[in-house]
Amino acid sequence: MLKEKNIFIATLLAFAVIPMSGLATDIYLPSMPSMATELGQPESKIQLTLSIFLISYGLTQFFAGSLVDSFGRYRVALTSLALFIVSFLITATTKDIMVIYAMRVVQGALSGFAVVSKRAFFVDVYEGEKRKHYLSIMTIVWSVGPIIAPFIGGYLQKMFGWQSNFYVLAGYSLILLILELIFSGETLKVKKPFFLQSVLQDYNMMFQTKDFFYGMLMCGVSYAMVIFFNLCGAFIIEHKMGYSEVIAGYVSLILGFAWMMGGFLGKALIKKAFLPKIRYANFIQLFLIVLMMICSFYINTIYSLVAFAFVIHVTAGFIFNNYFAYCLGRFPESAGVAGGLTGGFAFIITSAISYGIVAAIKPEIQLQVAEGYLILGILALVILSLIKVRKAHG
Repeated sequence: MLKEKNIFIATLLAFAVIPMSGLATDIYLPSMPSMATELGQPESKIQLTLSIFLISYGLTQFFAGSLVDSFGRYRVALTSLALFIVSFLITATTKDIMVIYAMRVVQGALSGFAVVSKRAFFVDVYEGEKRKHYLSIMTIVWSVGPIIAPFIGGYLQKMFGWQSNFYVLAGYSLILLILELIFSGETLKVKKPFFLQSVLQDYNMMFQTKDFFYGMLMCGVSYAMVIFFNLCGAFIIEHKMGYSEVIAGYVSLILGFAWMMGGFLGKALIKKAFLPKIRYANFIQLFLIVLMMICSFYINTIYSLVAFAFVIHVTAGFIFNNYFAYCLGRFPESAGVAGGLTGGFAFIITSAISYGIVAAIKPEIQLQVAEGYLILGILALVILSLIKVRKAHG
């Protein structure tokens, strides 16, 4: 069990583990073009490494909460960190794309377990206002990972090559594992038996709740805008525009702030009527996308690409954060299960749609990026129209 004197250090360690999913997802984005060249693979096969990770991460969300309740937080976290080290080292040392795919499946699953186990840590250790305070900090820390990761990755790629990203992640995991063994401990007082049938019944009930189901779809489509750019952005910036991997990292950093800004805007407008503000955000989004398409015939620079992507990602972040919070609060008595289902389903939708659009369009210029955004914006409009027609919102 966790010792009283170690609670503060264990809390800091939990905050250090939380961004692992974002780091593992995004640190190598600026390295994707170099990976394609060095491994002798087409862009689509390197892009698939990100989609595979997200699908694995999403699927794990479905049952990670229940398993963490059954086997304990500490054991799951330690196992995840140990396997992280092995999987990152294998990724860094192999030249076989199929082995990399397999390791990305493992890393996606481990990220799911690590994040869920540490999220549960805060619920176990803290109560009342202190718990709310730490959970809100946890959300901010979790969102920082995907923002700073490509920025770090750009410099790693320039100085040491694509493999260095995974060596750094392995080293980070090793340090966390050692510190966890020394300072942390189990926080779950009573372990619950794992009943698969009970979990599946909860999921079935939630899937049949119309407003919740459409909410998950909106989360998936909104986040797909970010992943769509992540899949093609580095290739366009480095291969087509001729900029360095460091610049690609800076672009990801800027767009990460756009996503966060959308979240902060959502919190600022939290008291406004829910569906009208989502519809307005979607209309603004579509207007910006059409404007991007028109401007693409006159200006095609990294500045115009990033400027349009920035404002579009703000609207996507706004819609996602509003709907994600809505889905998490829809079933207060089953918040853990609802959170796992929302995250899991959204990530799977995001992965499938974003990769499908990139594979179909093969974006190489600003106009094609705008076309991808347009497909996603129209999808969101269709979902919002279905919500209105089917009266699928309370």
